[in-house]
Amino acid sequence: MASKRKDEPGFSRRTFLKTVGAGGVAAGVLTPAPGAAQGVREVGPAAVPIQLTINGRAHKLEVEPRVTLLDALRTRLDITGVKRVCDRGACGACTMIMDGKTVYACSVLAIEAQGKAIRTVESFTQGTVLHPVQQAFCDHDGLMCGFCTPGFVVSAVALLERNPKPTPEQARKALDGNICRCGTYTRVLEAVLDPKAVRRG
Repeated sequence: MASKRKDEPGFSRRTFLKTVGAGGVAAGVLTPAPGAAQGVREVGPAAVPIQLTINGRAHKLEVEPRVTLLDALRTRLDITGVKRVCDRGACGACTMIMDGKTVYACSVLAIEAQGKAIRTVESFTQGTVLHPVQQAFCDHDGLMCGFCTPGFVVSAVALLERNPKPTPEQARKALDGNICRCGTYTRVLEAVLDPKAVRRG
């Protein structure tokens, strides 16, 4: 049915909006989704198979595309050294090393971590022997409740692998993405700056 002109009797704002709305819907239906022309394959919302390389081992699992790396490790693979505290990329308790750089696991999708080398705090010990950074945290009482400790240790290891002799200012900057609600910052800094914290040989 032909729509009425604005100057014709019976024309209303409702009629006008309905006509415009229908046109917008039609345009949306006929417009291809972003990436469709480039052959990008959409996945989800159901679980999809992925493979993660964690601490040198390949793990195959199925997750929904919305599952974070933090959830995949803690709930699907039982790798629980990484902690969930804020769950919004603000506290650093879930810090991991991915391709040599520290990341918040709660802010990375598991599906995006495929093909990357992921290291967690579990990779630092050798049997029952602590990593020098972990031992330095114990020696300097750099922990209290312990929720933030794995994230601090991972950040410290990443720093010392890049820079074995950081200045106090460099250490503070490397750790400024980690929060300790117990306030052990001074002891954490002492641990990181302890020469024994660097693995030698």
